[in-house]
Amino acid sequence: MVMETGLAIEQVEAQILRAMAHPFRIRLLEVLAAEEECVCHLVSLFDKPQPYISQQLAALKEVGLVRDRRVAQRVFYRVADPRITHLLSDIKVLAGGTPELLSRHDPVAGCNCPKCEIAGAQLPEQR
Repeated sequence: MVMETGLAIEQVEAQILRAMAHPFRIRLLEVLAAEEECVCHLVSLFDKPQPYISQQLAALKEVGLVRDRRVAQRVFYRVADPRITHLLSDIKVLAGGTPELLSRHDPVAGCNCPKCEIAGAQLPEQR
């Protein structure tokens, strides 16, 4: 996850912390720490517009906290380094929460990503 910027380590640390210093970005990282997700799933999960999700992901990607990969029309994001998961867990504890982060992908209503379609097909129909 080391950024090759030519900046002093303290400056890089500050950039990483600035990128994380946003409640929504923390939530995004927690979801991506559990499992790789496509943008369409994140849009459905958070009920936010795609440009907003993409803007937040770009800020995290710029400092090396997330990586992406493209499969046809879909872009999938994941945390760039497993140590980010430990950091998120530690921060949660420092804030007074429990260390558990999300552990799996849950299907989201309105999402047509492959994982939601498969999981949704296995769920009993809700009435």
